[in-house]
Amino acid sequence: MIMFRISLFASFLLGIAGIASAQILSGNPLAGLEKIKDFEAQRASSSAPDWKNDNCDARPINPGDTLTLAELEGPGVVAHFWCTIAHPAKYYSWLLTLRIYWDGEEHPSFECPIGDFFGIGHGVDRPLDSLPIRVSSLGRGRNCYWPMPFRKSARITVTNESDLLCHAFFFYLDWQKHPSLPEDSAYFHAMYRQEFPCVMGRNYPLADIEGRGHYVGTVQSVVSISNGWYGEGDDFFFIDGETEPRLRGTGTEDYFCDGWGFYPQQGLFYGAPLADWQNAGDMVSVYRFHIPDPIPFKKSLRVEIEHKGAQNFPDGNGSGFIERDDLMSSVAFWYQQEPHKRWPALPPGSQRLPFRENNIAVGWQTVPDAKHSDAPLVVQSIAGATENKQLHFIPADDKAWLEIPFHLERESIGILRLRACHASDYGIYRVLLDGNMVGKFDFYISGLDFIEKKLGWRELSPGNHTLRFECLGKNPDSTGYQIGIDSLILQSPVYTRSSKIDLHTLQKM
Repeated sequence: MIMFRISLFASFLLGIAGIASAQILSGNPLAGLEKIKDFEAQRASSSAPDWKNDNCDARPINPGDTLTLAELEGPGVVAHFWCTIAHPAKYYSWLLTLRIYWDGEEHPSFECPIGDFFGIGHGVDRPLDSLPIRVSSLGRGRNCYWPMPFRKSARITVTNESDLLCHAFFFYLDWQKHPSLPEDSAYFHAMYRQEFPCVMGRNYPLADIEGRGHYVGTVQSVVSISNGWYGEGDDFFFIDGETEPRLRGTGTEDYFCDGWGFYPQQGLFYGAPLADWQNAGDMVSVYRFHIPDPIPFKKSLRVEIEHKGAQNFPDGNGSGFIERDDLMSSVAFWYQQEPHKRWPALPPGSQRLPFRENNIAVGWQTVPDAKHSDAPLVVQSIAGATENKQLHFIPADDKAWLEIPFHLERESIGILRLRACHASDYGIYRVLLDGNMVGKFDFYISGLDFIEKKLGWRELSPGNHTLRFECLGKNPDSTGYQIGIDSLILQSPVYTRSSKIDLHTLQKM
């Protein structure tokens, strides 16, 4: 498998860019590497200008500012792009926009939130291991190997669309300076789209392209608005103005090469790095790269996918195949020769978030009103917590319990998350909300970190509520039964069909 993967990638890289040809010898994935290369290796990077004496090899980006990563003179091919980022915004990879302009064009051929381009939506960091994209370091080391030829110039930028300073953007852009490019070399394109929610009565449009080229991939991200399987929708490819789709699918998971739902997995051409889809509020990110099976078009290409699945109704009726109004976003990848038609404006960073977050309880602020078993309960100073303080409960055995009260002024719907400290002397606790169990968690890790725990999709009435923690013991490697609470977070989608809360209310949260 490893030899096949390297051989296939070498063939793809050389073939799709049209730069050279290689004779791939049977059993030798490095065949052709020994041949003399007719290009100059070049690099644009964040290396410190005074690189002999300075190790500040990154660039900050102020809120609203754009950093130019490179301005390259062709002919050339961008062969590898790597970056890693230090940004305090929680969903920073949704809020940083990557753009590429080929040959002096006014409107970019590549416009996408940086996380979605690297295969993971929802603004989260996750590892991913595919052929053209690889993300390591727990989702923080991003690598792209899509070959990107250009004839005259390439301008590559990233814009910080958050309201916080991006402290450090590290990058490498490895590219090849060529004497010339073959006439059939095409330009790489990546376009982001979103519908929050999907528009009822029509399919979700993945791509609408004019020109000649070939389609090479899709990333899809979904937030479920209701319980049940969202992915019965078929994919359709309308090629060169055809009124009937030449390529017709059999289901969303089928298009993404999976079966019977999505399950966490990754591979060369398809994968599901994020695959929660059974309940309202769950999130999915999946990818399909058409590398062995690109889809050519001579005049145009329209790609659509249905947003259909299972749905249960309050009256007890339901359907296994009905339109769903989930929150969907996507990235389409293709190559084409002619200048692309102008796309719809990219939503600004704040509008790319499909939910709003509200701290409905801050741990250290609840200490005076909290109830607990006979053990110390204190406000602890600790970096990384809200205002660098947390609720710290320090029991000596597994008989401990703790109750945290909180109050809501209005009805609230969304995913409830507990942000809690994890450390080497922390215990295992059952968590109950208003007397109902919502989770059981081991708060032990060998180091120290704040980690969010999902407590599920909740519809909370106005008034007083109680979050109770009951110690169940400790991890064999833990040295104690402690627990540290930072905050209780309600993550509410920007759209919900529930009659108990409206969109205007959610957008204020």
